[in-house]
Amino acid sequence: MSQQSDWKNSKNLARAILRNRKERRKWMARFVAFTMVFFCLGLWVIDEFLSKNAQYFILWWSFCGGLSIFLILFAIYDVLAVFREERSPDQSESSKL
Repeated sequence: MSQQSDWKNSKNLARAILRNRKERRKWMARFVAFTMVFFCLGLWVIDEFLSKNAQYFILWWSFCGGLSIFLILFAIYDVLAVFREERSPDQSESSKL
């Protein structure tokens, strides 16, 4: 497979996820779970390790903050997409669910 076709496949997958409300919500739930796992690991599992090394502490919590910002942006996109879907009169009822 060439890089061109990989890129095209990735774009098509992203388009399919972002345009389907049900699929978008599944991915949001997965990212919430992924983010919660990282927060829990940082708070309870490796907290002692992180407290001993400032660089790892900053990297870890910066990554967790980045995941949180990504989730917030994804949620804003979802809200805007739902508004667009609800206002669009040509959408079928099955695609709204």
